[in-house]
Amino acid sequence: MPIVSPQRQPLPKGQLLINHQWRDASNGEILPIIDPTTEEVTTEVAKATVEDVNAAVEAAHRAFESGPWSRMHHEERAKILFRMADLIDERGADIGLRESMDMGMPYRDFMEIILPHCSGLFRFFAGQAMSAMNGSYRSSYESNVRILTRREPLGVVAAITPFNFPFALTCSKVAPALAAGNTVVHKPASDTPLSALALAQIALDAGLPEGVYNLVTGPGGSLGDALVKHPLVEKIAFTGSTGVGQNIIRNSADTLKHTTMELGGKAPHLIFADADLESALQAAFWGIFWNKGEVCVAGSRILVERSIYDEFVNRFAVMAKESVLGDPLDPATQIGPIANRKEYEKILGYIDSGKETARLVAGGSTQQINSKGYFIEATVFADATNDIKIAREEIFGPVVPLIPFDSEEEAIRIANDTPYGLAAGIQTSDIRRALRLADHLKAGTIWTDTWHKYHPNAPFGGYKMSGYGREQGTEALESYTQYKSVWLNLA
Repeated sequence: MPIVSPQRQPLPKGQLLINHQWRDASNGEILPIIDPTTEEVTTEVAKATVEDVNAAVEAAHRAFESGPWSRMHHEERAKILFRMADLIDERGADIGLRESMDMGMPYRDFMEIILPHCSGLFRFFAGQAMSAMNGSYRSSYESNVRILTRREPLGVVAAITPFNFPFALTCSKVAPALAAGNTVVHKPASDTPLSALALAQIALDAGLPEGVYNLVTGPGGSLGDALVKHPLVEKIAFTGSTGVGQNIIRNSADTLKHTTMELGGKAPHLIFADADLESALQAAFWGIFWNKGEVCVAGSRILVERSIYDEFVNRFAVMAKESVLGDPLDPATQIGPIANRKEYEKILGYIDSGKETARLVAGGSTQQINSKGYFIEATVFADATNDIKIAREEIFGPVVPLIPFDSEEEAIRIANDTPYGLAAGIQTSDIRRALRLADHLKAGTIWTDTWHKYHPNAPFGGYKMSGYGREQGTEALESYTQYKSVWLNLA
């Protein structure tokens, strides 16, 4: 069935969810939410205070210590997570509308890609919750001694999520946290809280016990800092910039919190002369321009073998020039608006820098719809080198440098010459080369002859300054649980 986009419409005011109750901020303040397509106020949400954060953490702590969730039989927890997955699918149109109006993601992309991935995350981790996560061993020294091992939940998990994939990056944290038996306080990005409100209502409707799931909306600095320093929070699950991640690590050190960090990236995309050029062009285009480049794993450095470099540059520039910017609710739209004005202005600064250090072959300008919107054209710079600003720093927008290389060794050297290591990609018809390069590229995800492929059972995370820990896959549960060994003397 073709996807029918909904009409833009006013959305209800958002409140805080604390201890199973929707409530206004303790001081009554609100935060306007701006639609990046129209630059108009979509709705208002409660602007939480530090006192509200403390109340949410305390509710989550009480629920963990005295409530049923952490002690609930794993099959019963799984039933609730499966119910959340079903509700996500049932309410997908509403969530997709919120995502489009909140941060400019094309509605079609949300419904076709993000929605099934998110409900899949809850189903996958519901399946993981079915395991008791226990083991039994015999001591090799004493035949009468048995060792029981178990994985237990940590306690209160604070999920701090970014603006670029609000729903997906929330689900990737909440699903494993709940599956392991933890309680949650979610702090979404201040600019994009609308899908978080929908997920919080789903948690209530699915039957999560009182206090297990809490939501606080508002400014990241004060609220995030309060969560990071709160002594009752056991873990911080964060996605965002490397700089903010470093501050979280520093500020959580006093309370020795568990942390997982999914941080910045500057992914290299290696295009070899033996690749299927048409497929390589498509992979490179969507690798950088999907979700208007506001993607931590975007293929934001394209390295092209010199023998096909000129042809690739010319054809890629045409694709960028012909890309469709527009309202994310329009099915024809390929590239929506930048999520907010601050990011929009930052990206324009990078474009100015690129014009001084490389050759602009496509884009470089802004567009508007009815004189409104934070739209930036798909922008391509040719003849770049790996030492210029647009090749070194994470732009987080629809801007990409093209860098030529002459040999496989040079391609590897350029690709790894970055502080980041979140993802990398290879376009080649030689499977032996692909495997050889995958061994040498320093990144947590390697795509070969494709890009932007994800699955709930595949672990995701970074090397180097792109963070540590893994989301998705059975590996994710490692960071939401802790091991206990119980020794039994059966003599």
